Amino acid sequence: MSTSTTADVQPPADRTAEWEALRAQYLRPRSERPPSSAGGVHHLALLSSDVARTIDFYQGVLEFPLTELFENRDYHGSTHFFFDIGNGNALAFFDFPGLDLGPYAEVLAGLHHLAISVTPERQAQLRTKLEAAGVPIIFEHQSSIYFSGPDGERLELLADPLGQMYGESIGWPSFSDPRSLTRGPGVTPEAPR
Repeated sequence: MSTSTTADVQPPADRTAEWEALRAQYLRPRSERPPSSAGGVHHLALLSSDVARTIDFYQGVLEFPLTELFENRDYHGSTHFFFDIGNGNALAFFDFPGLDLGPYAEVLAGLHHLAISVTPERQAQLRTKLEAAGVPIIFEHQSSIYFSGPDGERLELLADPLGQMYGESIGWPSFSDPRSLTRGPGVTPEAPR
């Protein structure tokens, strides 16, 4: 098993031709794309080694309100808890007391990072709170700041609206324009709540 990280590995010199071929084969023009079969992210579930510490960080520092906490149905004694991360999306956590779980690791099909959209003003406010809590900013790029959560999970606060990255559309509807939202064929879009 390899322990190298993306910082340790040198990427191939030029993959432009490969990316162009993938776009040509798979990426449909926006006008030809069918609506997604999904209604959105219900929740993303991560692991927590300490429930109180996780709540202190996500609710206390990042200002994501805790919305629910109950016993995990799949593992007796395990806590399942949720935070509101905006637009009806939730970030969930489990703890697994008694299991010897290792530290965060970058693995195939695992979490690389979680990017959360915030306004530039909120990003500045949260950055101040992160710094006051002793959380180092590990990388910055344009409108993004990256840092780690209490269990090493990589997080990004992206000061761009949903549907945009670094001021450019990433090809799906903008949530700032409710007319562009769809919830499936024949369904009238609703403004986010």
